[in-house]
Amino acid sequence: MATEEEILARVKPGCICKGIKLCAIIQAIEDGAKSFEEIARITGIGGGSCKSGRCMEKVSALLEERLHHG
Repeated sequence: MATEEEILARVKPGCICKGIKLCAIIQAIEDGAKSFEEIARITGIGGGSCKSGRCMEKVSALLEERLHHG
């Protein structure tokens, strides 16, 4: 059974401009991505109308949490 965090990640946006869900970003990190650039290449985030202004902060927090505490 999926945890509440996993369920929310499936519906929460990771990149609003590109319509990429948070779970795609998390999966990229779990698959070995270690930077915003790697995650952007894998998922397609960034490069939207906000020029990564919204998703970069979210990705940085996820990287910090999952790579350094996790």
